[in-house]
Amino acid sequence: MKHALKASTAILALLGASWPGPARADWRDDIGTFRIGIVAESGAGNSVPGLALLTDAYTKALGMKVEFVVARDYAALIEAQADARIEYAVYSATAYATASERCGCVEPLVAPVDSDGAVGIRSVLLTRDDKVPGLAAMAGHRIVMAPSDSIGGSLLPLAGLAAEGVKVAEDAPFLTHASSAAAAEAMLVDGEADALFGWIPSAADDRPGIAGGTVARLEAAGLSKTALQVVWKSGLLRYGPHAVRSDLDPEAKRRLTVFLTNLRSISPDIYDLLEAKHSGGFTVARPQDYAMAAAVVRLVSGSDHQR
Repeated sequence: MKHALKASTAILALLGASWPGPARADWRDDIGTFRIGIVAESGAGNSVPGLALLTDAYTKALGMKVEFVVARDYAALIEAQADARIEYAVYSATAYATASERCGCVEPLVAPVDSDGAVGIRSVLLTRDDKVPGLAAMAGHRIVMAPSDSIGGSLLPLAGLAAEGVKVAEDAPFLTHASSAAAAEAMLVDGEADALFGWIPSAADDRPGIAGGTVARLEAAGLSKTALQVVWKSGLLRYGPHAVRSDLDPEAKRRLTVFLTNLRSISPDIYDLLEAKHSGGFTVARPQDYAMAAAVVRLVSGSDHQR
């Protein structure tokens, strides 16, 4: 409770407002209770760690009653926001893009960042010893991918290539879908494939020097950094956003954005409860940041040829 009280005091000081009087309460009165939708971690049932502390923090930030709604999956979360049963949702990138396609009534406020500056991932085509010099040469080589339901290792590369006008069928004769990402990497390491579609973490400006992803896994498996070449990179698939309904009052959006972008520095304990995977804080997000996520959704739905 001590952490919650400290966070509440800091949030109110930052927003420069106390609990609103009647003259400023119109949008709060219209909403009544501000509902936040979230999907519980797999196996956690309907429980969300620190729910009381999170509710208190959002209540102080908005100056109104807040209630968390735990959805069974992203499909249920999307329907709840599209039907205006919740005002705010915490999404994965593709879940947000699906919600946007579903109703056109949502917009991202913020998205998390890693401590090294990564804001998402890019798919990469990796070859070893320059065996595959470019995309045009793929048909003459053995290219391996992760299973067809893998975001970074299969769906993102196919969507990213299509966005650049390079149509590659999932069942193209030069492509092999391995049983797992690890199996695909082993095929490249063992010389059973000439190139591999994988993924790397990436900053928004694609600056070099961020470690991780498939390149790091291949190096750990014994391939030297000099033996690997990046033949192609996709656009950025940004980490999933916190999104609100577009018709939410601008003052509510402002308060939420201020609260979230300052949360890590003001109250790291509350931040860790809200965002356990990415430790670098929240930054402002825009709809255009999720263009690649939308491309993946269209690929999966079979509608990419219509866009």
